[in-house]
Amino acid sequence: MIKEFRLVNWKSFEDTKLFVDPLTFLIGTNASGKSNILDAFQFLQRIASGIAIQSAINGDRSIHPLRGGTEWIIRQGQCSCSLGIKVHINKADYEYEIEMRKIEQGIELVSEKLKGNRDLFWTDRETAGHAIMPAYFHTGKNGKPKRIDVNRNYCVLSQVDKLHVNKDVKDVAVQVNETLKNIFILDPIPNHMRGFSKLSDQLAPDAGNIAGVLAALEETKRKQIEDKLTNYLRPLPEKDIKQVFVELVGRFRSDAMLYCKENWTGDNIVEVDARGMSDGTLRFLAIITAILLGKTNRLLIVEEIDNGLHPSRAKNLVAMLKELSSDIGIDILCTTHNPALINTLGNEMISFISCVKRNENSGNSEIVLLEDINNLPKLMSMNSVGELMTKGILH
Repeated sequence: MIKEFRLVNWKSFEDTKLFVDPLTFLIGTNASGKSNILDAFQFLQRIASGIAIQSAINGDRSIHPLRGGTEWIIRQGQCSCSLGIKVHINKADYEYEIEMRKIEQGIELVSEKLKGNRDLFWTDRETAGHAIMPAYFHTGKNGKPKRIDVNRNYCVLSQVDKLHVNKDVKDVAVQVNETLKNIFILDPIPNHMRGFSKLSDQLAPDAGNIAGVLAALEETKRKQIEDKLTNYLRPLPEKDIKQVFVELVGRFRSDAMLYCKENWTGDNIVEVDARGMSDGTLRFLAIITAILLGKTNRLLIVEEIDNGLHPSRAKNLVAMLKELSSDIGIDILCTTHNPALINTLGNEMISFISCVKRNENSGNSEIVLLEDINNLPKLMSMNSVGELMTKGILH
């Protein structure tokens, strides 16, 4: 699991660190830098998946570019940036770092390293500018490092699985790489969820194929997931939700549609397909599905998690996130602007809220744990955290 994430000269950040817990909330005004953090996570997920560094930034036929492309990846006025993570695996902590710089053709990998209680692999910084990059791997207690030349267009971490290196090094590198590959950024787009979708084994980032993913499940598991979706959704709307389910449609039974049974009065049950569901309902279903079907030890990131949800239902959302993150074994990172949601968290969650803000002097973005903000106890004695957000006192 990812425990810490450090950003140095990445976009608007000079040098800051994000602490990741089983349930983490990011707050901050518009343009404070929250989305820049998500872009950094997206970049790491892509390079760990074997996507070339340039493509991970600029996109290709299958993925969209990161916002701003190569022109805005590195903080203005700087020539290089780095991203570092601390990962907890098998009761031990490992640190991974990748550094990049601007070149005439775009962005180039400068250095990369992975270490635990010793350096496991590292690269030669002096070869920047060459297509081939020497990487050095720990070989044992008394052995000299083993040099292997690798392709600079791809991160070393994603290549270790195919290299002849020490088994202990390979095992750790593969697990760290899998941790990054399992980062999933969910941005549900309700309009994309309202149509028929092809059967699929993986939820799309926009959740547009949610019906196809659910319909593709083995029948017993599908019914279990449908029951859980129904139970978690039922407290949210004013009307009574009797059932959430999917069905195969079409002559070839290769497409699916999402349905919902509602009860407004008495025994009058109405069936509604996704075309008639509200944006908030569809977004909520997408979030629950992503959690329920997520891999153990995955980091799920949801931007504006409460978007489309009535403030009075914030308590239900928070309770659901706490319960599922614990039961499934998945970490959830959420961004929000909603003061009602933050107030619902309660004082026991203060340690898990980070504030993204702009430094008044430099204009650079920085991440500050809410509990580290000066005079927070005094401020909270007069206002709730949500009220402090609304008044702009936290920023």
